[in-house]
Amino acid sequence: MGGMSGPHVIRGSVSLPEAELQWRFSRSSGPGGQHVNTSDSQVELRFDLARTEALPPVWKERALERLASRLVGGVLVVRASEHRSQWRNRETAAVRLASLLAEATAPPPRPRRPTKVPRGINERRLREKKQRAQTKRGRSPRDWD
Repeated sequence: MGGMSGPHVIRGSVSLPEAELQWRFSRSSGPGGQHVNTSDSQVELRFDLARTEALPPVWKERALERLASRLVGGVLVVRASEHRSQWRNRETAAVRLASLLAEATAPPPRPRRPTKVPRGINERRLREKKQRAQTKRGRSPRDWD
């Protein structure tokens, strides 16, 4: 695996320009070997969603609205520290950011068209209900003299 995996495609022809991504590296917490205290393998990826020009305006609006709770001053932050290698954490963070944005910019689902319950089905339900009531009534000991 040589080189960063190019532009991070969100959907279709829209991708994140490397210039708008800010990377920060720090030490991961948790268990590890002798190497763990010296290597900055935790990755923090920042993407300024509020100021980006990479997304179509409609998408940007949609993403700002849907990710509002995750944004800090219009900036989206993604962290990755599950791998011991910084390289793999970078990949993970980039993929995570791309899928977050893909989800947030997806068009809203089509509204559901309410349908009527077919008459036959309703009638069958009522018939079965009557039948069940009859069965249960037959079990009660009230007319035993």
